[in-house]
Amino acid sequence: MKPIAFMAAMVAAAGMALAEEAKWESLFNGKDLTGWTPKIRGCEAGDNFQNTFRVQDGVLKVDYSEYKEWGNRFGHLFYKTKYSNYKLRVEYRFTGEQIKGGPGWALRNSGIMIHSESPQMMELNQDFPTSLEVQLLGGDGKAERTTGNLCTPGTHVEYEGKLDTRHCITSKSKTFHGDQWVTIEVEVHGGKLIKHFINGEEVISYAKPVYGGDAHADGLAKVAGSKDITEGYICLQSESHPVEFRKVEIQVLKP
Repeated sequence: MKPIAFMAAMVAAAGMALAEEAKWESLFNGKDLTGWTPKIRGCEAGDNFQNTFRVQDGVLKVDYSEYKEWGNRFGHLFYKTKYSNYKLRVEYRFTGEQIKGGPGWALRNSGIMIHSESPQMMELNQDFPTSLEVQLLGGDGKAERTTGNLCTPGTHVEYEGKLDTRHCITSKSKTFHGDQWVTIEVEVHGGKLIKHFINGEEVISYAKPVYGGDAHADGLAKVAGSKDITEGYICLQSESHPVEFRKVEIQVLKP
């Protein structure tokens, strides 16, 4: 092959690789919960208590209209596939009023859990899966309140170059009041670097997630044969305030 033809072939191959990498796949079909499994505190995996997670008008909703009160029914909706290297893009908004009995800190509060354990591995009365929580917060109409923060149930990360064992680390995002839609993207590179973006702006980054902080997490590390976390499931959170998700998309990356 002549040099010019060779170069052209290389450029074409590179272009094809980029095109393949750029494809986004929707995890939510806009019709029902196909591919998703609920795990709600006090219930077995697969039991969608009081129809907490539902699809209406093409939107995936966390809804408490069939509840009498909160009752500490922390819940999560897990996608069926385990991922390691990817970009996740979600559009969300908070709506309505918090259910009676919900904790004060959970007002306009939800999350996307990444690198999570499976719903089947969770204990019956476990509040949150061992995971990295991409915390979603809505403004209260008055004070500043960042979103896209990091919380770490049963995990620790390296932040700003050192191990950080705080439960939550605040991002540098803007505050979003009312019921406006917000786009969050999470860029995940296995057990290395993870970044959160709000409406296209990077708001926090961290690295090297590990199990730690409680006995359940220690048990997961023992099963895995390592404290390092390099992959896991994705789930959406139910934390006592109604929230809607109208887009849940993933772009699988090469390691």
